[in-house]
Amino acid sequence: MKNNVFKRVATIVLKFLIIAAETGVFAYFWFTFYRKLIFLPFWNRGNWALVALYGLIVLLFSKLFGGFRIGYLKSQDILYSMSLASICTNLVSYLQMSLINRDFMPYEPIVYMIFIDIILVFFWTFTCSYIYKRLYPPQKMLVIYGGRDPGDFIEKLNKRRDKYDVSEMIDIAAGEEAVYKKIGSYKSVILWDLTDEIRNTLVKHCMERSIGCYITPKISDIIVLGSEKIHLFDTPLLYCRNMGPQEGQAIMKRFMDISLSLIGLVVTFPVMAVSALLIKLYDRGPVFYKQNRLTLNGREFQIYKFRSMKVDSEKDGARLASKNDDRITPVGRILRNLHFDELPQLINILKGDMSLVGPRPERKEIMKKYCQDIPEFSYRLKMKAGLTGYAQVYGKYNTTPYDKLKLDLFYIENYSLFLDLKIILLTCRIFFLKEVSEGVDTHQKDARKNNPKEKENAKLVSKWKE
Repeated sequence: MKNNVFKRVATIVLKFLIIAAETGVFAYFWFTFYRKLIFLPFWNRGNWALVALYGLIVLLFSKLFGGFRIGYLKSQDILYSMSLASICTNLVSYLQMSLINRDFMPYEPIVYMIFIDIILVFFWTFTCSYIYKRLYPPQKMLVIYGGRDPGDFIEKLNKRRDKYDVSEMIDIAAGEEAVYKKIGSYKSVILWDLTDEIRNTLVKHCMERSIGCYITPKISDIIVLGSEKIHLFDTPLLYCRNMGPQEGQAIMKRFMDISLSLIGLVVTFPVMAVSALLIKLYDRGPVFYKQNRLTLNGREFQIYKFRSMKVDSEKDGARLASKNDDRITPVGRILRNLHFDELPQLINILKGDMSLVGPRPERKEIMKKYCQDIPEFSYRLKMKAGLTGYAQVYGKYNTTPYDKLKLDLFYIENYSLFLDLKIILLTCRIFFLKEVSEGVDTHQKDARKNNPKEKENAKLVSKWKE
């Protein structure tokens, strides 16, 4: 308990230090440069109000982009998030000062401010990581697994050895006594793909002994998490609507889609024009790639994208792009890395086929394959397909269908306009993250894990059992 309190206090102090440092940089440039350029007098309280507002904006952007998730995100991810937050804050502040001045202010000081802020963020990030690692070394963990092979999940954990140390694994088939004995040796356990009855028993066992418990949620868990709490007399109830956005929310969502897609088309027109020209000059082929996809309630529509592959790339059948896919053209690779190939979908949004935020649209044939293994995969069609979405922000291009479904259900069951705005802003954060657009393995036609990967996972499980 004392460690947790100290951890919270230390985290608050570290957050305060970077916010105070960046606000101090802004205060210096405001008082020494920008304030003198204001035509009308700017009274003293107004000066400090503007400085305080800057601190509030940098706090909001830092929190939104996940820059304060010390110990949870990698150091480079925190550095990237905090740098992006600093850039956004300074741009907003520049516009704010220009409005006060009723004319555009000189931009050079803002460039200097961004440069200084990024240096401060760099030293702050690695200082925080150093302190966190010294105070909180990786916690030893036990994985308790059941039906599905946890090898792929352990590979993900192994990428964060600075935080997680999977020391041992045990199959639930080893028996109740053996599992309970193992649990007693750890402060944290991971429950991986267990039946409801066994999982509930183990959760209560860990609760009684104050043992930390990580649980991989099932699809039904995610639906329940988005339920509405109702108290009927003296009986608590959970009500799952299972309907997606309500009528009023749907109207507001459509209004936002029309407004922002129109603005997006105007703002990105130069980028789209240059992209179209480069595609045409490279191989004289068509600029746009059109394909039938599924949207709300399984309705088919034709999606528009800039063509990033060779003209005859799907002569052998439809399949997802793989890592180092030789079907992708040099121009297409740049467009895909920058996500510019997705820009024509703003037309789909304006037409009403798609929304700015929602589950990514799948092809009918791939949807059928996924539904063979995961019948619940069709639940994603309870909302209109989106240009970006919860699964795109928190997942990757090659995220498995099962995990993608879980992420999309989190969005559907917890939908709000505020969540849409948050996802739109977070999309800016992932624009230049290469791993987000990383393709599937070469042997895969879709995002499902095929036999070669299963064999690797089986070897990994055997290694942990030894």
